[in-house]
Amino acid sequence: MKWLVFTVLFSSSVFAQDFYSVKEKAIDGKEFSLDTLKGKTVLVVNIASQCGYTAQMTDLEALYKKYKAKGFVLVGVPTNDFGGQTPEDDKAMLEFCQKNYSATFPILTKKSIVGKEKRELYKVLTEKSAKKFQAEVGWNFEKILVSKKGEVVGRYKSSTRPLDESLTKDIEKQL
Repeated sequence: MKWLVFTVLFSSSVFAQDFYSVKEKAIDGKEFSLDTLKGKTVLVVNIASQCGYTAQMTDLEALYKKYKAKGFVLVGVPTNDFGGQTPEDDKAMLEFCQKNYSATFPILTKKSIVGKEKRELYKVLTEKSAKKFQAEVGWNFEKILVSKKGEVVGRYKSSTRPLDESLTKDIEKQL
């Protein structure tokens, strides 16, 4: 039993170390280091501009505003991986998010989140997290919840609305 506890604790801390060591680029071109998220509850969502789920952007912003003061960060990650539903470049995508949804949450540059070209953040989230959370993202607007300790604690399908009680309860547990 002691070995199992050590293994679980060790693997969790290794994941957190991997998560917080990721450096990305924000959509405005500035560096975005995940170590600035230490001690915060984080929801990572792959976003798209021309998806049937794009209307969730309104609720993503509302969710961010609702919990931001309590140590919550929502990170939007544009990708064109699913059906070519984000054809814009970074500048146009940022303008789309701000103009249409008044998005104030951090948004990263557009990159692949699946396959051989998968960005580092998603390698950590989908390959190095606890076994039950390891899987490729299947579509736009999937949500991955990361605890204050930097561990994946939940994954939610595209159809889970950002203000759905199942998601908000899980966020509240982590705050």
